[in-house]
Amino acid sequence: MTYDAFLLLSFGGPESSADVMPFLRNVVRGRNVPVARLEEVAHHYEHCGGKSPINDQNRALITALEAEFRSRRIELPIYWGNRNWHPLLVDTVRRLHTDGRKNVLALATSAYSSYSGCRQYLDDIERARSDVADAPRLTKIPPFWNHPRYLAATIDRVRDALAGQRARVLFTAHSIPLAMARACDYESQLRAVAGQVAAALDLAAWDVVYQSRSGPPTQPWLEPDILDHLKSIDRPDRIVMAPIGFVSDHVEVLYDLDVEAMALCQTLGIEAVRAQTVGMHTEFVRMVADLVATPFAECPAGHCPRG
Repeated sequence: MTYDAFLLLSFGGPESSADVMPFLRNVVRGRNVPVARLEEVAHHYEHCGGKSPINDQNRALITALEAEFRSRRIELPIYWGNRNWHPLLVDTVRRLHTDGRKNVLALATSAYSSYSGCRQYLDDIERARSDVADAPRLTKIPPFWNHPRYLAATIDRVRDALAGQRARVLFTAHSIPLAMARACDYESQLRAVAGQVAAALDLAAWDVVYQSRSGPPTQPWLEPDILDHLKSIDRPDRIVMAPIGFVSDHVEVLYDLDVEAMALCQTLGIEAVRAQTVGMHTEFVRMVADLVATPFAECPAGHCPRG
């Protein structure tokens, strides 16, 4: 198929303190989440200047992609739409329609297969298209967890954090309910990426751990939680926290790792470093251009389970 536009599809994040609660309500819409829980999470943003960095990072990524597209003569205008905050996907689909775009290639900023990282974006696309008469066709690129350039960027970020020193590496990702994990390849893909990074860097000690779980305590989620794991292991002199489950910095990275996990490491007497997310790594930017320029199997509607 010939495409006439590229869409960067992302989670979105609040850009001021006033945006935080409306954003969180968007995130949990349709779920019975107590206001007290939203207020608790809202306080996390105070450690990040009252906003999320994700929208600014997406703007920077778009600028880098525009330059990469020009260098490869990929003549596709780049659009951007979010699930939970402005620019909202439905507004971007309206803009695509107004601009006369018919066939749009979309990439979601999530590397792995899961409901929230893949299937929900497919649902978002169909919901947005249903709100726009004669909406353009949107084709979502499949999860890219095993793309060589994504792996190269991930390896490079962990190598930089190690800085030539030996350390125990904790590969971390957002936890999901066990029932959801059993119905998709999220856990196996994370372990495969961690294993490839560990092999490339000849790591002596490493673990896959999880963070940022929510929901009732009675509902089982993927474990171990990073905080519980830090308390249970023989205390290493040094650890590197590598958030391989996140493409760019979310508040879950900035608060759950940079604040909570770092504070626990200090209490336990462990030197800790957090590896950067792949974000603006040159190999990640080139990967996106590769995916745009190379034919691929379309992300199928049944690829990941519904939530």
